[in-house]
Amino acid sequence: MPKGFAASADQDPCPCGGGLYGRCCGPLHRGEQRALTAEQLMRSRYSAFARGEVDYLIATHPEPHQQASQRRRELQRSCRQTRWLGLEIIAVSGGGGDLEGTVQFEARYQGGVLRETSLFQRRDGQPEGDWLYIRAVDLDAES
Repeated sequence: MPKGFAASADQDPCPCGGGLYGRCCGPLHRGEQRALTAEQLMRSRYSAFARGEVDYLIATHPEPHQQASQRRRELQRSCRQTRWLGLEIIAVSGGGGDLEGTVQFEARYQGGVLRETSLFQRRDGQPEGDWLYIRAVDLDAES
């Protein structure tokens, strides 16, 4: 992508609501920074879904049992089909200097609301490991 387009996208509001994309989730998506907390990873994953950053979604959610090409196609389809409208963090437990944390959130999309409590863990259980999304621990099917 020509540099001019990326620069203007960096001036757009970040989908997670944390300011300008270029100072919020953009550096994480580009691999220039890493998430320091479980909440920051959660916000960056929401933004990745909203912006179609499939590589980032794959990198931050290990699923060794699923074929990579199939997973990529499913994520691309999901990103194209869903219009995300906003994110609200409800509660955070751990996920700072810990090895594990949870983030409860509501993500609004055209047609409904996703309510979830997500589990995050440090890669390989190491204090310096990257934060990874592991799974939903509490789903609320109401929308």
